[in-house]
Amino acid sequence: MRIGILGLGRIGAFHAETLSGLDTVDSLVFTDPFADAAKAAAEKFGAEVVDSPEALLAAGVDGIVVAAATDAHPALILAGVEAGIPVFCEKPVAKHMSDGVEVLKAVQGKDVPIQIGYNRRFDAGFVAARAAVQSGELGKLHTVRSTTLDPAPPPAAYVAVSGGIFRDCSVHDFDIIRWVTGREVTEVYAVGGNRGADYIKEAGDADTTGAILTLDDGTIAVVSNSRHNARGYDVRMEIHGFQDSIAVGLEDKLPLRSVEPGVTFPAGTPHDFFMDRFTAAYRAELTAFTEVVAGDRPSPCTVEDALEAGWIAEACTLSLHEHRPVTIAEVRGA
Repeated sequence: MRIGILGLGRIGAFHAETLSGLDTVDSLVFTDPFADAAKAAAEKFGAEVVDSPEALLAAGVDGIVVAAATDAHPALILAGVEAGIPVFCEKPVAKHMSDGVEVLKAVQGKDVPIQIGYNRRFDAGFVAARAAVQSGELGKLHTVRSTTLDPAPPPAAYVAVSGGIFRDCSVHDFDIIRWVTGREVTEVYAVGGNRGADYIKEAGDADTTGAILTLDDGTIAVVSNSRHNARGYDVRMEIHGFQDSIAVGLEDKLPLRSVEPGVTFPAGTPHDFFMDRFTAAYRAELTAFTEVVAGDRPSPCTVEDALEAGWIAEACTLSLHEHRPVTIAEVRGA
């Protein structure tokens, strides 16, 4: 099949490399506002370059991958749907939830699949955790702990337009909690602080946060995030039930050091980048998209799914700023 990629920055180029290695993908078409980025990627992967999204949609592609700047996501999703071409779009659907809701309204009833990029749904550990919950082997759940710690904060220019740590980083934890447990979040309480880069505080954001999520069956989820984890990129989850407890991310590249006598775990070089931690998941995610394009499976992460994680992020952002519990119903109705 022939796949178009819109946006050849860091993640777009990474997706190009992944797609070029899939047997089902015969050719690639690129476009990017920065022509040099598209040209360099095209030379590396043997792709065709066109000068606009419109030209790409007219280039006989079977599916498109939207890896452009967030502000462009809504228009590019809708353009793909209007052209009848299956769409993969990196999260978020839109910078603002109101725009995301408008996208959802516009695509409802359309027979064109849209897959939103939440790669943890394709990580082997999280897949196994979800299967364990669904099988009932853990018994009724009572506690979930989800962690995302970045090795260093993003640049100031990125922080200024990211929408904040809950919308940019924690949203991955929110999505995977929903996916693994099969439950919805009803209420949140969030706190945050700034002990590191001054430009994060100046942007009105926090560099370290904690959130307590109450799920609709009474399970408590604890989410921990930070922009400062000198040991590496740390993504983990614990799921505790009345019959058993399991963990995702407890492997030799875990960026954590034990001080227990005689303990040599973890023994490997710590993960230091999200593309390192989730290389296999990204490949599985885009393989799934080719199956969506082929009509062999429905979208594994819909616009609706992405918006649900977004509402949790909105509630946590409001909770942090107003120092109070916030229900999902409150932000959804705002």
